[in-house]
Amino acid sequence: MAFTVTNLEGNEIADGEYTRTPAEGNRWGDTWSVFKRNFGKIVLNNLFVLLFFLPGIAVMIFRLMYVGGLGMQYPFNANTGIGYPAYPGTQGMNESIYLSADLLFYGMLIIAGLIASIGIAGGAYSVKKLLNTHGKFTVKGFFHGVKVGYLNVAPPVTLFMTFYFGCVIIGDWKDLNAARDLPVAGAITAYVFIIIATVLVGLYCAWLIATGISYRQRVGQLLKNSFVLLIGSPIPTIFFAALSLMPVWLFMIGLTVTLIKYLAFVIFIVFGFSYVLLVWMSYTQGVYDLYVTPNLKKAEEAAKAKRTPEQIAAEQADEAKRIAGELLAAGRSELICKPILPIESKTQVKALSATFTRSNLNELSENRKQLGERISAYEEEHKNDPAYKEYNALFADREKALQQGGKKSKKKKISADNLLR
Repeated sequence: MAFTVTNLEGNEIADGEYTRTPAEGNRWGDTWSVFKRNFGKIVLNNLFVLLFFLPGIAVMIFRLMYVGGLGMQYPFNANTGIGYPAYPGTQGMNESIYLSADLLFYGMLIIAGLIASIGIAGGAYSVKKLLNTHGKFTVKGFFHGVKVGYLNVAPPVTLFMTFYFGCVIIGDWKDLNAARDLPVAGAITAYVFIIIATVLVGLYCAWLIATGISYRQRVGQLLKNSFVLLIGSPIPTIFFAALSLMPVWLFMIGLTVTLIKYLAFVIFIVFGFSYVLLVWMSYTQGVYDLYVTPNLKKAEEAAKAKRTPEQIAAEQADEAKRIAGELLAAGRSELICKPILPIESKTQVKALSATFTRSNLNELSENRKQLGERISAYEEEHKNDPAYKEYNALFADREKALQQGGKKSKKKKISADNLLR
């Protein structure tokens, strides 16, 4: 598929500290190297991200306490103690408790997502810098990432959490209808559709976050570029999104296996959030290297092909002036101020053997004479080339200025050694 995201090039959010360049070796080998060599920085970044996830974690803990407390208060298996056991109508009560609790706490989780977005913005920016500089991380850089990326991170996080909220509530509604023996076909259909929509929106929001953290762009460009990148690489996006969520999969498995649950907790506390960001940002940076930079090169080549001979000549003259200006700072050199005949086999001076005659000496002298003529002819032919002409003109102006330095001052001999003194 043709990618049209060239407007990203040149808008890298790099804090003025580095320039994006494609990875020299294997992308994932390079990522693994960054992870091993900078594990302490990964952990520090993870702690900063975890700090801003604490409100959301607190909401889920209060939800569990709330549901557990109601479960103990309601008479799910009550007995009056008089005559035959009397069981109140509790059909669907458990599901109703979950629905009411989730409406409250998952609604609060959307608000907590706005706080978590601070950690995501700073953490994603720091991980991107780690990948692009092979180890550079600062606390100041983390909060700079918050400053430049929060407004691009908070909206997609809120959007995803809203869909996730709908997914949970529709799931509770489905369970409540099933518990009360009500028709569930519509609820199941809605549940399937909301799950699919949540996954698709989640992938799109992940691209919005990565692109918003990596490049400065207008809202319309951000939405369009993220969509193009998503539909242009759907299978790799799904695979690497799933790979980045490995700590989440461990936690879900841990809901039934206690040991794995504790392992998941430890991973999240130590480096889990940074791992998620590291895998996802590494994948997205690789996509930018593959499709953004090559498109820019093609555009530059197309622009060069449309140049007129006058434009080409002007560019060459400007380049010659630039080179001459750089060489001026280094001092005039006899090797640069005049053309030098390129070394070729036909211009080489013949060497004398161990034994030689007068004819050999005459031949050698003639050979050197011919070489001198070629050198003089080459110098005469190329002395007005822009590079030499501009170079010598700069030094001529400097020499003239030195000679006119003052009437009473003793004239100073101009040479390559004292030209810039």
